[in-house]
Amino acid sequence: MMTVIAILAACTKEKPQPTVDKVKNELVLAIGGEPETGFDPTTGWGRYGSPLFQSTLLKRDKDLNISNDVATGYEVSQDGLIWTVKLRKDVKFSDGKLLTAADVQYTYQTASASGSSIDLSNLKQVDVSGDSTVVFTLKEPQSTFTQMLVSTGIVPKHAHGKDYSLKPIGSGPYKLVQWDKGQQLIVEANPDYYGNKPFFQKLTFLFLGEDAAFAAAKAGTVDMAAIPAAFSKQAVNGMALIAAKTVDNRGIMLPYMKSGSKTKEGYPIGNDVTADPSVRKAINIALDRKALVQGVLEGHGTPAYTLNDGLPWFNQAAVFQDADVKAAKKLLADNGWIDSDNDGVVEKGGLKAQLSLFYPSSDVTRQSLAIAAADMLKPVGIQVKAEGKSWDELEKQMHANPVLFGWGSHDPLEMYNVYSSKFGGVEYYNPGYYTNPKVDNYMTQALRALNEKEAWSFWKKAQWDGETGLSGVGDAPWAWLVNIDHLYLVKTGLDIGQQKIHPHGHGWPVTDNIEEWRWKS
Repeated sequence: MMTVIAILAACTKEKPQPTVDKVKNELVLAIGGEPETGFDPTTGWGRYGSPLFQSTLLKRDKDLNISNDVATGYEVSQDGLIWTVKLRKDVKFSDGKLLTAADVQYTYQTASASGSSIDLSNLKQVDVSGDSTVVFTLKEPQSTFTQMLVSTGIVPKHAHGKDYSLKPIGSGPYKLVQWDKGQQLIVEANPDYYGNKPFFQKLTFLFLGEDAAFAAAKAGTVDMAAIPAAFSKQAVNGMALIAAKTVDNRGIMLPYMKSGSKTKEGYPIGNDVTADPSVRKAINIALDRKALVQGVLEGHGTPAYTLNDGLPWFNQAAVFQDADVKAAKKLLADNGWIDSDNDGVVEKGGLKAQLSLFYPSSDVTRQSLAIAAADMLKPVGIQVKAEGKSWDELEKQMHANPVLFGWGSHDPLEMYNVYSSKFGGVEYYNPGYYTNPKVDNYMTQALRALNEKEAWSFWKKAQWDGETGLSGVGDAPWAWLVNIDHLYLVKTGLDIGQQKIHPHGHGWPVTDNIEEWRWKS
């Protein structure tokens, strides 16, 4: 506890934190991690949640429908290759200069060349017509390009230097005042913001670990704190627990190929046990997802059946009956997996159903999920050893062993990246080398659609078309477990508006609707 107190003292020593009683238009927040690379959208800032300091061309409402932000509208050519975006003419950067088409062009060109997490590989060129029209030309039609317009904050061409990530200038609702690395970030409302003016004129973000953030909430020195499920049962005086629903999922990747191959780095590929579809399906059927939500997440989550539960392109037909040990055992037996030596582990052709399940050793929630999942599979005759590894070690083992990963995005392109045969073994996307030509074709049709809604039917068919698909009722290359609620202790009386379903990443996404935050009257 002395360490926690010392940390809090270091963060609050110079300036006493405001309280609700004294300053109604300021907030102190401990909601998540500090971005290592700073606040530059061209290198990834703002991909999950609002970029805060910058504006985007489009945005999503609480139901994830597309609406305008800096853009006043856009049109897509009949061949899906040319996206013409019209801009507002009243948008100013926080240094007083107008945002023009040249700034948008510069932002996307720079982001495309950055080699960061921003996937603009399908962008051929960006042109401008006057100050208020931007024309994006794609190499191939891409319905998900909408998300690039939603998630890429616009930076000023005239002020985007090497120190920009430390001192960002943007046209968003807030501007950066002070960043003490490792301690706090202080921001103030941007008086030139063209959108709905935020009520809170000053926000102080404290960069605290989970224990310290919880201690700060109990001490009354923060107005909001992000907490893990393990702390959720403890009532905190003057604070209310708010749970934001998410698509921040956790699931077990099950290698799809048989063993025998290696990556170019020499890492093994394939697993003879999980290469059998009956094993993958039995694992999916046997796991009790509701019990995982209750036991590991303290009830703060939902069972997960796909990568995109609850999103507009989610296929409800992909949901199946789980926690059915009897059905799982029958499925295995019907496909030749029998415990002939009565050691509790089924085997087939001399191959025992024994697996290692790896998880990042630094993640307590994934550790708990892995151990619980291993216990659930024992009665089925599948022996699983849960093992924590560093990310470096996981990269070497993840093509040949089940791994507990986390995903979750408002972008359906994530489904393509995770399941497409094109991405087999590419970074973390499809480490199990899953492949199904029919699924690939559905996802290609989804990408080639002229708009998001037209694409949804193809994304749904990729999950399950009645005969095949990438979900647990189909090929089952993953066993999705849970969607984790994002939990926040919020000062009594603080209204944080209606939160849209959160993507992967506890913390910054909660600020996506910061303009709506108010004190309740």
